[in-house]
Amino acid sequence: MKKTIKFLPVLLVIGLFMSSCGNGSDGKGDGKDSTKSETPDTIKEIIGAGATFPYPLYSKIFDEYNKKTGTKVNYQSIGSGGGIKQLQSKTVDFGASDAPMSDEELSKSAAIVHIPTCLGAVVITYNLPDVKTLQFTPEIVAGIFLGKITNWNDAKIKAANPDEKLPNMAISLIHRSDGSGTTYIFTDYLSKISEDWKAKVGTGKAPQWPVGLGAKGNEGVSGMIKQTPGSIGYVELIYALQNQMPAGKLMNKSGKYVEANLASVKASANMSIPADARVSLTNTEAADGYPISSFTYLLVYKDQNYDGRSEARGKAIIKLCNYVTHEGQQFAEALNYAPLPDAALKIAEANIKSVMFGTKAL
Repeated sequence: MKKTIKFLPVLLVIGLFMSSCGNGSDGKGDGKDSTKSETPDTIKEIIGAGATFPYPLYSKIFDEYNKKTGTKVNYQSIGSGGGIKQLQSKTVDFGASDAPMSDEELSKSAAIVHIPTCLGAVVITYNLPDVKTLQFTPEIVAGIFLGKITNWNDAKIKAANPDEKLPNMAISLIHRSDGSGTTYIFTDYLSKISEDWKAKVGTGKAPQWPVGLGAKGNEGVSGMIKQTPGSIGYVELIYALQNQMPAGKLMNKSGKYVEANLASVKASANMSIPADARVSLTNTEAADGYPISSFTYLLVYKDQNYDGRSEARGKAIIKLCNYVTHEGQQFAEALNYAPLPDAALKIAEANIKSVMFGTKAL
């Protein structure tokens, strides 16, 4: 009896050890090494986070991808800044950003590949019930967001809109409160059209705004503008359309007042695109281009062999990226995004092919 009592703890330890070994390398499963048995088709969930700018399109693409493949794409629309941070902390399989990562951001992590997925537009929207489509010069846009133009019947706004009855009403400015690629695009535009803005505020995902109230996400900004008469702000085009909000015409670099639509957004990309796809389209030289247009990107690590990830998971990410940049393009126009032009698609394809698993091509 005494011997049994003495050896029982040892047997328990051995039993527990054997049990844990039988559960595979990740401590879960049915006694098999799950990483060895994985294939791209057995990966049933891919996790991503980032930009709100392309969220309506990504929701559609990822839903269709799930129907086709059985793989769920769990995408959290938390803003470009959050998507980059989550990718850098390796808590997601891919990030998403409207702003290409800066050299400083890229220096803080292993190599990251930018994959353009579509083009979209940031529009100026406002809440003036008795006013239709307003026209904005670069001077007016910069003046409002710097807090120098504070009333809707300002002489500069009236001069650009002679046929509109502008109210004697204070301008209430709404901007993003979170780190945002939409904000990056918009402030990149402002920095190009206004030396004053460039010197005082500059380009960024979360700048120090001179004036205005903040709201989270494109959803929050559009919602606050709808509730605030006399307000103005910036949102991605689809959010203005979905909420039946006006989108102002902007004077582009060629001196034309241009409406944000598929043709003008696509025209903005008529320029040379670098191999890494990190490019700014704002204040485009294209005569018919809309001046606040941008690519949006999926971001993935160039080497997928990190933190114990399987080769199959790396292949699953590549499979998703190929779907987004090819079959997924058919859903863009219906949601008022411009599909990738041929030149951008070739760069997207090359960047996807550059992703490896150690020394293996995926």
